[in-house]
Amino acid sequence: MMRLLIGIAAGYVLGSKAGRARYEQISRAAKAVAGSPATKKVIEVGRQKLSDSLSTQPKLEPLKQIDTEPDTTIYVPRERL
Repeated sequence: MMRLLIGIAAGYVLGSKAGRARYEQISRAAKAVAGSPATKKVIEVGRQKLSDSLSTQPKLEPLKQIDTEPDTTIYVPRERL
């Protein structure tokens, strides 16, 4: 979806008959959006969620039902909801 929007924007900019002024306006707006802290945060959160969903490592939590030595902690995979 993002590639489609970028392609449409690039096609418009390259094919625009509005001239250099319109190109500069679009370029400034794109740079402002790309450099925005909100955009960076959204991208960071999205990447983290994708990384978590693709991770092959199970999420672990301590097992509390077993009596073990005081220095020993047993971890088990967390159940998914």
